[in-house]
Amino acid sequence: MYVRGLGGRGHLGHRPVRITLGRVAGVLALLAGFLACSVFAGLVVGPSTLAPGRVLDVLVGNDVDGPAADIVLRIRLPRVVLAVLVGAALSVSGVLFQALLRNPLADPYVLGVSGGAALGGIAMLSVGSAVGLGYEAVPPAAFAGSVATTLLLFGVAGVRGRVSATHLLLTGVVFNAFASAAIVFLASTAGLTESASIFLWLIGNLSATRIDIAGWVAAFLLLGLLCAAPMARSLNLLTLGEESAQQLGVEVERHKRLLLVATSLMVGAAVSAAGLIGFVGLIIPHLLRVVFGPDHRLLIPAAVLGGAAFLVVCDTVARTLLDGRELPVGAITALVGGPLFLWLLRRHHVRSFAP
Repeated sequence: MYVRGLGGRGHLGHRPVRITLGRVAGVLALLAGFLACSVFAGLVVGPSTLAPGRVLDVLVGNDVDGPAADIVLRIRLPRVVLAVLVGAALSVSGVLFQALLRNPLADPYVLGVSGGAALGGIAMLSVGSAVGLGYEAVPPAAFAGSVATTLLLFGVAGVRGRVSATHLLLTGVVFNAFASAAIVFLASTAGLTESASIFLWLIGNLSATRIDIAGWVAAFLLLGLLCAAPMARSLNLLTLGEESAQQLGVEVERHKRLLLVATSLMVGAAVSAAGLIGFVGLIIPHLLRVVFGPDHRLLIPAAVLGGAAFLVVCDTVARTLLDGRELPVGAITALVGGPLFLWLLRRHHVRSFAP
């Protein structure tokens, strides 16, 4: 099957690519192998580098009581698992937002959902200790912020049962500006300890990993995938435009609502666990389209594996780059993602003017 998009090309201007079962299996096997290597490297590499053989002994149960087991099972493995889940959630969210809004710059942050999650989490970081609540209350507060923002978006942008993509974007931009101002105010009034936590939250980090948070993110990632995977064909048709998709049998408004809610929940869960980690939902979908084509039947599962591997690699670099001192993983994703995104934009711009 060929998937065509605007102007006779695939989504975002990419040329149509033939999708076969063998191609899907080959691409996913390649990405799964890359993810497995990334995860294993994340378990081996760190301030105290372990021999690969010792890590394997721990994973298969031959060493469960030594210091290597403590490092692998209690410190690195939960962090790597969370990086896998957060990276996958942000990457899939980027794929869905870009398809639904037909906007190559759409990512998990453009609609303001992440801003709402960040505002909820940072409000709890700022005032939680004053009301007797600790850090464990931050993820639920951040998730509540994302849900409230989603309801606000539908309330403002929805008219007579229809949700306008343009109104969603404008509402998200305005709400992001409001959330940024509120975050600055809270950071200005917070104490020194709270200000440091707010700084790490805004950049994004995976250092405060708890296994229950990983389960939280996994549940909403699974929910989002269960909603998105059966609608891959509809997403392909939506890239033609809403009117064309409706003429081809897509229930546009129902699909948009369902996918926007599912995507917002994934973003809220990811932000509540790791803070604002940028560029994953923007770069990975672009890169996967360039390499593997725009068909969402392949793009959605590829985004799960590609986003997970990317964030695991970035977090491993963040833990080891300064030899004992740790960088926020959001700083690494920005350093890698910014130049890569500019290259992708330049490449797309050149191709759009090609004869």
